[in-house]
Amino acid sequence: MTDNASAAAVPVQRVEVSAYRFPTDAPESDGTLAWDATTMIIVRAHAGDRVGVGYTYCGLAVATVITEMLADVVRDRDALTPSASWAAMQHQVRNLGKPGIAAQAIAAVDIALWDLYATLIGQSLSVAAGAVHSGVPVYGSGGFTSYDDEQLTEQLTGWVEAGIPRVKIKVGRDPDRDEHRIAVSRKAIGPDVELYVDANGAYQRKQALLWAERFAAYDVRWFEEPVSSDDLAGLRLVRDRGPAGMDITAGEYGYHLPYFQHMLDAGAVDCLQADATRCLGVSGILRVAALADARSIDLSLHCAPQISAHVGTAIWHLRHLEYFHDHTRLEQLAFDGVLQPDSHGVLVPDRDRPGLGITLRESDIAPYQVG
Repeated sequence: MTDNASAAAVPVQRVEVSAYRFPTDAPESDGTLAWDATTMIIVRAHAGDRVGVGYTYCGLAVATVITEMLADVVRDRDALTPSASWAAMQHQVRNLGKPGIAAQAIAAVDIALWDLYATLIGQSLSVAAGAVHSGVPVYGSGGFTSYDDEQLTEQLTGWVEAGIPRVKIKVGRDPDRDEHRIAVSRKAIGPDVELYVDANGAYQRKQALLWAERFAAYDVRWFEEPVSSDDLAGLRLVRDRGPAGMDITAGEYGYHLPYFQHMLDAGAVDCLQADATRCLGVSGILRVAALADARSIDLSLHCAPQISAHVGTAIWHLRHLEYFHDHTRLEQLAFDGVLQPDSHGVLVPDRDRPGLGITLRESDIAPYQVG
């Protein structure tokens, strides 16, 4: 590094992490899991009088990894080069194991560093990341298997009335009720709104093929994780033999590039998914997008809309973003400046606001702090 470059550097002074546990507004379940609360890990990266905010949805162990293994690695590094800190963090977790908790810890810090970087240069994170789109289309996501018909109808019609032209429900927990729930959903949204389903890996291979045919009768266009996302051969089977016009998709549980490379090499999906709060942050998701670009396959972003809306604008082969009920509710509670879908179901980052354009509502979320 030259003297001039060194003088221009802006050192990261400290990294802080907090954990919050928010109860759901009703019991929630999908094909393979039930829950009544969501834990949010929030990171703040400081440089001078500027602060970058990042977060992920995971357990308290993520906060421990950040505090004990990552904060010192990032401290004193140049806030203007977040990808360099990203690379250093990956080396640091070598013996811990990257996929899972370590990847989500890196993601939360990386997002905070990108928010800090964009704030320091006075640009929206969308622009700083290299926007090729002005906004990101969303689909309403929730439709939990724990919902009764009235709850399901109310949620779906709410999204449609807000202008969101595609919605998704959970299936697979009780297969005997799946066709009824699909019929209720189609009746609620009408014939023109796209209907998606997510089994969260609940079905076996031949069972998934059977349900794909039944779902097709209701014009279901998107079948997410019909089998386990670890069963690449099973995903490929359903993709090859499933109904025309129904995309098979997975990838939200990918934590680093080799996972996505294996999934793409296997031809397992029609559209790849990835989550910036899991797959190593903004730096990670941009590299996953490059893998998708190389194959001319679309990438759909999973949840965390306040982050995903910005990074999604920088993804060339972008399909859409999952506008997940839990995350939209919590981010509106946790932050000021959150984005809302426009009348066409698109999240459009405000380019006049630097970074992510959000500020933490510390007093409002203080009662939920844990750990």
